Amino acid sequence: MKILVVDDSVFSQKITCNLMKGLLTDTEFIVAGDGEEGLEKYKAIQPDYLFVDLLMPKIDGKELIRLVKEIDSTAKIIVISADVQKNVREELEKADILAFINKPLNEDKAKLISALIKGE
Repeated sequence: MKILVVDDSVFSQKITCNLMKGLLTDTEFIVAGDGEEGLEKYKAIQPDYLFVDLLMPKIDGKELIRLVKEIDSTAKIIVISADVQKNVREELEKADILAFINKPLNEDKAKLISALIKGE
């Protein structure tokens, strides 16, 4: 399985990958530092899951989700963001994302993501 983590914070990328690696074995994690790089990597590797931060340079998370859904309407997207505005969350849920997880990511939240991916 391949998971693409798109977040402009290298620290957040590392936290996300390290927490998830312990829960999802046989998974390759690929990272991108902004939405533009994330879109290019999505097209190139076609990951099984896409983890997206919302507040990023070049292409923000909401726009990245829209662009990815244009390419692949069945894309499995999990938002991991500090943006907790109710209207943003509602807008993204209409975009057919799998989950919206508030930062900071911790072990309990990582377990929720893992269970969602594993279908538990």
